[in-house]
Amino acid sequence: MKSWIKNNILAIIVLCLIPIIIFFSPVTGNKKNIPKYFNQVFEKGVVVSVLEESLEPDEALSNRMNGKQVLKVKILSGTYKGNTYESTNLLSRSHNVLAKEGTKIVVGIRETEKGPQIWVYNYRRELTVYFIIGIFLILLIILGGMKGLKSAISLLFTGTIIIFILIPQLFSGRSAILTTIILMSISVIISFVLISDWNKKTLASILGTIGGIIIAGLISYTAGSMTHLSGINMREGEQLAYMVSGYGIDISGLMFSAILISSIGAVMDVAMSISSSISEIYLHNPSLSRKSLFISGMNVGKDIMGTMSNTLILAFAGGSLTTMMLMYGYQLQTIQFLNLQEVAIEMIQGFSGSIGIVLTVPLTAFIMTRFVSEK
Repeated sequence: MKSWIKNNILAIIVLCLIPIIIFFSPVTGNKKNIPKYFNQVFEKGVVVSVLEESLEPDEALSNRMNGKQVLKVKILSGTYKGNTYESTNLLSRSHNVLAKEGTKIVVGIRETEKGPQIWVYNYRRELTVYFIIGIFLILLIILGGMKGLKSAISLLFTGTIIIFILIPQLFSGRSAILTTIILMSISVIISFVLISDWNKKTLASILGTIGGIIIAGLISYTAGSMTHLSGINMREGEQLAYMVSGYGIDISGLMFSAILISSIGAVMDVAMSISSSISEIYLHNPSLSRKSLFISGMNVGKDIMGTMSNTLILAFAGGSLTTMMLMYGYQLQTIQFLNLQEVAIEMIQGFSGSIGIVLTVPLTAFIMTRFVSEK
């Protein structure tokens, strides 16, 4: 038992840190100096019955109805739990929640002089989201064993860092670039040490990953400056811009932060693959020179960088699929298409991350060859 605890002490410490970070985070605690933009609350609800409805099929979209419903809704959580209210539910293309008896929904509640005003916000989807996450974690632990469990802990820790530390720090006016580099570097170190323990291979992977994501972020930041793009041009960036005076957000560095976060997983994968390959080659043939080890690492990297770059670019392309379809539908010319800010941002982020991946290969190979050949 003692040896097991000793071998897994870091995993135990990280597991204990996660609830502590969440407890003391402004996300769950007292949000000091945070202006309140909305005066309603959102609670769980269920449709008791449909009192009236006037619906007609959408001419363009099959299986969708537009119109109006009058619902009897029961509140299942919060201050109003157990109360039943009438609510008018308008269905359009932008807001289309077709309610039936027993439909689980999220309701918005606004207090007025006449009492609580209830409106249908959306379907309840969190149970399905939790179910998918649960399946992923269970499969990771079952098939990966202890390594899988540590990977799950690493993933939870990274998510906790982003949601409960990074985002509040950005809202408090901290430098987006510096804050993201520091917090993501901590996440990289913890993740690698959890999964691979502390050794030369892990250290080379850490240094290669941090170097790769910083390069990717700097290229993204430089390209954004050259093309007059910043965080304000990103999705929801304009809404964030209106909050700058209330929160003090460093919106100019958000593109840098976004590329670091989005590319860190792929860069970590490449760095570990290169350092593991060189370590294994040296283990079986310790007489190889540094130059030979470096060339071997680069040969392995050539196979990796193509697939990982495709992975990153396709991920960005998938996220902007509807935008590209709109561009095609409107028959935009090439000069129009390439100069749209949405397209430019996606391309800069995708290719900046890919450049980070490509440069991670020689960087990690160089560091690892130095480490393994030192006595």
